[in-house]
Amino acid sequence: MTNEKTPDSKASPKSFVAAVASDARKSPVRVAFVTRRTSAQVQAYDEPKLQSFPEVLFRVAIAIEVLAIILVLISLFFNAPLEGLADASHTPNPAKAPWYFLGLQELLHYFPPVVAGVLVPTLVVLALIVIPYFNINVEADGLFTKDRDKRLRIFWAVSVTFCVFLLVFDVIVALVPTLITVALMAYAATATPKSSSKFRRSLAAKPLSFWIMSWFLFELAVLTTVGTLFRGPGWSWVLPWRS
Repeated sequence: MTNEKTPDSKASPKSFVAAVASDARKSPVRVAFVTRRTSAQVQAYDEPKLQSFPEVLFRVAIAIEVLAIILVLISLFFNAPLEGLADASHTPNPAKAPWYFLGLQELLHYFPPVVAGVLVPTLVVLALIVIPYFNINVEADGLFTKDRDKRLRIFWAVSVTFCVFLLVFDVIVALVPTLITVALMAYAATATPKSSSKFRRSLAAKPLSFWIMSWFLFELAVLTTVGTLFRGPGWSWVLPWRS
């Protein structure tokens, strides 16, 4: 049986034809019956190849050696900012965590310990695991390129709700990066992949995973910087250039 087209019929997006064939690339929508005189095979075509070994390995090795040399030179010419021996009777004020935990310590200043120490890190880790499996990330489509009106409504609802939440808890240090990220996303919503500006085209092509990861890194950098430089005795706000 065949699905033949007449001259008056309109062209359909897909046409399934029953025939005898062996090259699935030339007729990917054809239903082929394999007979004794042919075989089910796909003809192979030579594709251009780029050898990644050992060039990439050498570049990585050189980068590691350069980084090691830089670290050794820094350790030779600059002393580590170490304090005196720990004394339980004279704890420092403020008692700061290592720099990689200062972001969480900054959140503990605003939220209860369960929220800042358990809930927020758990949600961040789960988001980093789940986001790569979003269809929008797999298809590598821009956030607002499909279903633009629906996604804009969801975007504004989530953004306004989150900003109000930060305002209620007076988390200004986290609100500022959020507003900047929201502004960039809103600007991306007005752009298209065919915009005249290269910067606007780049923003329009960014998927949801890019925006969430960028916001997370932005927040982490701001919270860590504030906790390192702008927190003084009693976790009060101080300016780093004043003693």
